[in-house]
Amino acid sequence: MTNLNTSAPILVTGATGYIASWVIKNLLEQGHTVHATVRDLNKTHSFQHLTDIAAKSTGNLQLFQANLLEEGAFDAAMQGCEIVLHMASPFVVTNYKDAVKDIIEPAVIGTENVLNSVNRTASVKRVVVTSSIAATYGDAIDILNTANNRFDESHWNTSSSPEHQPYPYSKVAAERKAWEMAKAQNRWDLVCINPALVLGPSLTKNTQSGSVEVLLQFANGMTLAGVPAMWNGIVDVRDVADAHIQAAFNPAAEGRYIISGGTLSLLEMGKILAQHFGRKYPFPRNQLPKFAFKAFGPLLGFSRKFVELNMGYPIYFNAEKSQRELGMHYRNIETSLVEHFQQLIDDGIVKKR
Repeated sequence: MTNLNTSAPILVTGATGYIASWVIKNLLEQGHTVHATVRDLNKTHSFQHLTDIAAKSTGNLQLFQANLLEEGAFDAAMQGCEIVLHMASPFVVTNYKDAVKDIIEPAVIGTENVLNSVNRTASVKRVVVTSSIAATYGDAIDILNTANNRFDESHWNTSSSPEHQPYPYSKVAAERKAWEMAKAQNRWDLVCINPALVLGPSLTKNTQSGSVEVLLQFANGMTLAGVPAMWNGIVDVRDVADAHIQAAFNPAAEGRYIISGGTLSLLEMGKILAQHFGRKYPFPRNQLPKFAFKAFGPLLGFSRKFVELNMGYPIYFNAEKSQRELGMHYRNIETSLVEHFQQLIDDGIVKKR
């Protein structure tokens, strides 16, 4: 990649997102000009935290309105930018009506629209896309097909579909679309960031992330009877933000990067929280037998097929490429978990006990 003009503005799509907010904070504090897109400029409460951060930093924040599904919506925000961080994506795992229209199309068409804008914007030299480790595997049982019992950047999710695991399918479909469009031209290069389940402090109470849903289940008693034997790769949100910025500015960065600080089971997560917060909250104390979870899992939105393919298979991720090429030093994921739960209490999302 040719040298970047670090004084050129940097575009961040989906600016109010959990990870994107940290990326923007870091960029502003480093003195950069950030072009940030939001869905609605009239909803000032959704991005007030960003304007507050900008006011205290040496950088400059310019907000633009853009809809993922609208062709050309990102053209104005992209003008003059050499780096584009495409972080906007729908996060819908449950409570959807039509998987294709509600989850898959917004992810794929949104990526296509942003990259079409990149193709029309001559100044852009590098694009960083926020993907997911869900693009590297579909079901936990896939770990049995890995050479070293760890997923790495060479692995792709080939088992998800619009009918089975539509959210992971949307992530791999969107990433594949990005690589397809990157390879069809030679002006800009592409780097994809594939984070594990993201935990750690949020810069706003309005955060919507999958990790919040998991922690709320620990707090509301849903998991008191026990949790399924399932594992998550976990990473601190600040590490994910750092990885995006390293991928943006490091000329040698290329390809995909798994961003993961380690693996914890749901039961291990419950035990860590219980050690810190005591038994004031109904944290899980045991794992459920597979047959039991198969019986009532469908009532919680987990199909029997999902339980069969994901329960009882510990999963691990190889993040050595990110450490070697992006200089990543991962925070302790147990600390991230405790900090995140404490913030939910402080913000009133979890009732203080």
